[in-house]
Amino acid sequence: ALPPRHSGLRLLEKKAGQTEKDKESRVWGRANGAGNTRRRRSVYCSAGENKRERERETDTVESYRMDHHHHHQQHHHHNYDGGENDYMHQEDDWDRDLLLDPAWEKQQRKTFTAWCNSHLRKAGTQIENIEEDFRDGLKLMLLLEVISGERLAKPERGKMRVHKISNVNKALDFIASKGVKLVSIGAEEIVDGNAKMTLGMIWTIILRFAIQDISVEETSAKEGLLLWCQRKTAPYKNVNIQNFHISWKDGLGFCALIHRHRPELIDYGKLRKDDPMTNLNTAFDVAEKYLDIPKMLDAEDIVGTARPDEKAIMTYVSSFYHAFSGAQKAETAANRICKVLAVNQENEQLMEDYEKLATDLLEWIRRTIPWLENRVPDNTMQAMQQKLEDFRDYRRLHKPPKVQEKCQLEINFNTLQTKLRLSNRPAFMPSEGKMVSDVSNAWGRLEGAEKGYEEWLLNEIRRLERLDHLAEKFRQKATIHEAWTDGKEEMLQQKDYETASLSDIKALLKKHEAFESDLAAHQDRVEQIAAIAQELNELEYYDSPSVNARCQSICDEWDSLGVLTQKRSEALQKTEKLLETIDQLYLEFAKRAAPFNNWMEGAMEDLQDTFIVHTIEEIQGLSTAHEQFKATLPEADKERQAILGIHNEIAKIVQTYHVNMAGSNPYTTINPQEINAKWEKVRQLVPQRDQALIEEHARQQNNERLRRQFANQANVIGPWIQTKMEEIGRISIEMHGTLEDQLNHLRQYEKSIVNYKPKIDQLEGDHQLIQEALIFDNKHTNYTMEHIRVGWEQLLTTIARTINEIENQVLTRDAKGISQEQMNEFRASFNHFDRDHSGKLGAEEFKACLISLGFDIGNDAQKRTGMMDAEDFRACLISMGYNMGEVEFARIMSIVDPNRMGVVTFQAFIDFMSRETADTDTADQVMASFKVLAGDKNYILADELRRELPPDQAEYCIARMTPYSGPDAVPGALDYMSFSTALYGESDL
Repeated sequence: ALPPRHSGLRLLEKKAGQTEKDKESRVWGRANGAGNTRRRRSVYCSAGENKRERERETDTVESYRMDHHHHHQQHHHHNYDGGENDYMHQEDDWDRDLLLDPAWEKQQRKTFTAWCNSHLRKAGTQIENIEEDFRDGLKLMLLLEVISGERLAKPERGKMRVHKISNVNKALDFIASKGVKLVSIGAEEIVDGNAKMTLGMIWTIILRFAIQDISVEETSAKEGLLLWCQRKTAPYKNVNIQNFHISWKDGLGFCALIHRHRPELIDYGKLRKDDPMTNLNTAFDVAEKYLDIPKMLDAEDIVGTARPDEKAIMTYVSSFYHAFSGAQKAETAANRICKVLAVNQENEQLMEDYEKLATDLLEWIRRTIPWLENRVPDNTMQAMQQKLEDFRDYRRLHKPPKVQEKCQLEINFNTLQTKLRLSNRPAFMPSEGKMVSDVSNAWGRLEGAEKGYEEWLLNEIRRLERLDHLAEKFRQKATIHEAWTDGKEEMLQQKDYETASLSDIKALLKKHEAFESDLAAHQDRVEQIAAIAQELNELEYYDSPSVNARCQSICDEWDSLGVLTQKRSEALQKTEKLLETIDQLYLEFAKRAAPFNNWMEGAMEDLQDTFIVHTIEEIQGLSTAHEQFKATLPEADKERQAILGIHNEIAKIVQTYHVNMAGSNPYTTINPQEINAKWEKVRQLVPQRDQALIEEHARQQNNERLRRQFANQANVIGPWIQTKMEEIGRISIEMHGTLEDQLNHLRQYEKSIVNYKPKIDQLEGDHQLIQEALIFDNKHTNYTMEHIRVGWEQLLTTIARTINEIENQVLTRDAKGISQEQMNEFRASFNHFDRDHSGKLGAEEFKACLISLGFDIGNDAQKRTGMMDAEDFRACLISMGYNMGEVEFARIMSIVDPNRMGVVTFQAFIDFMSRETADTDTADQVMASFKVLAGDKNYILADELRRELPPDQAEYCIARMTPYSGPDAVPGALDYMSFSTALYGESDL
């Protein structure tokens, strides 16, 4: 059968406005060992939250009462208010689970009695029996006055029951005034000496005045006390504090707490885990003798109980916490200093990394620029093409890592400045010459030198190609001319006319006339040779001296031939009267054969002439000219037949009239065999020329294929890069999800971009084939390889910078405590007024955006700069409640406008508002923390720093603190005040 419902088992009432979630009970001292279920709370919660937390502590009274309710059914008053079956079923569970162990009750009596006496002795009294001595309420009121330091209402001095009840009620009312709701504990039960209720009341007092206000890091009360024990015993490997019962049975936990704070009191090394009696008695005796902590526990009770009473252990351990609270404050101060120093050390490492990266990058630029600015050409195509190959390696292998380093340098610099700003530190100023702007300027000079270098290389290659062609043409024409002039001077210097017959003289005269015709025909070739030599000089051909010497030799010889020709002509004319007979046919042969021979030589020269073309149209033009030349061959063959006919007629006349002509034409050296030989040579050269033109046409078709192959890829990759740039721009200004969602989205974009790299490499390969084929233009695309490279590098840089901006927004949001909803509101307002989706706001858009966020900007016309000037900003601040004295306004302007431009950007405004409300460490806080470690002295000693701080941070402080020189200085005193101001840039560190 279920026991009757206890009149005191009423659910605790909560303050108005609390949610059902807050209505949870705390069960201390459950038989099954269940601990405090109150969740940890932040140390930054509001005063109201702390108050509700204290109210929830009072729930423990109810649970304590449940432990013992079945012993006091004589006080039951039935109070059913609905849900009886469920309630009674739950009460039945409490009956089974919450029975108090007799051993625990014994420990509680001793512990609570000793705890009460530790306070009552300050008033000169004590108690012997906890349930008897508090019955009249007098010592209970005295106990509360001692532990609270406050005066209670005047007690009743009468001996009657009503007087005792009145005194106990005054005590209970005082407890309730401290935020504790005493439910189910009545003054009658205390006056009647109910042991369980009295112990429950004393436990409530202990919780409220000895345990509830304990705070360690972000935990308080029981969890705070447990965390404090764990932190203090952490260095002791044989101590593992997980609760307030069995973790303390071997006594080493108590000894470790004492040894941690007062190592001289206990020789911890001699303690053994298997001797709990000695350990417990040692701790209890030392605590009572040296720490003024009364002996609240018996070693025999703890060792002899399977699970010691949790309330007794907590009460005793809380006495250690309060005894060592001074050390706890020192630890808190040390933690603050460690946090500040850790931030400084991390920032200093980032600064060193930036300096090294900037130095290495600037040194690489310094070494590279002279190489790119070197414009001294080589003399051979092979050497210049090697330079072009070296430049391709530079663009593809050496420069891209440096582009990444430059981008990483800017990202590191922005991240460092963000961290410095968020940690309330001064901005980082790199060494002279190593600013981000210095690196950017040096990079600009590098790209300027690089831009002209490739163009110069290609022009030099074109020039050398042109020079090789001209030089070869010069050699061919010079060789032909020299072959023609060979022996001409000796011929012209002959005196054969002196002994010749009249007919011979006439023949020599006609022959000389034919020679003069031939000489005139060669005038064009000599002029061409001179013109080619002049062009080679103008193009700075490396072998110009030998060309000039040969050209000069030809010109000198040509002048000599002219002079000799003139002299011989005059000599022949002097004897012309003696020459009367002339063979007209020989003369006609000579006159027709000479130009025809000249034409054949010109034709052979043209057919053997080298050519250089760059397009199919050019080779088609050559082919058309060649076809036109071939069309003239039939007419040329008729002329040849006619000339040979003249010779045949001469032979016929000689044979008919037996003329003694010595078998040779006196007017020309040209003979039919030579004409036929040259004609045959021309016929052989024609198909050779056909083959050369066909091969060149095939080469130009292949070049066209390469152009189209490159253009097809470039026309896809170029727009793809542009599209990705626009998509990244949209992502950076559109609001889709949290900053982390945007960051993940951008990183997926970055991955897809990196995966696109093989297509860029394939295009580089096609570009190399084009350059190796000496193709210099491409009408099928407007994209050059340089456009693609620059676009690709800009795409990689843009995605990296965009990711970095989002990461810095996350840093700012988390560090400044800006909620996701606030960030969404700012971004939504910004995007709403960003009509052109440019990522920037004009002046009127910016003004409207601020008004939409609740800022009173006023009706004055704004400058269309997207910024506020100083007076507008000041008015905005005043409208938001800031007191704008001249000095204060000057201070704010120095923060948001450090460059004194007279305008305030939106980002600077948001940073200022976030900074004003952020909870950051200051120099005064750090100085106060050092003062705690120094024991309120104006200086601190190295030993104190080493004792309270981790070794590396202690040495960091010792190395940078200046000696203290005040009037109270002692040897080795260090000035922590100047060191604290230096940490925040207020002086030199």
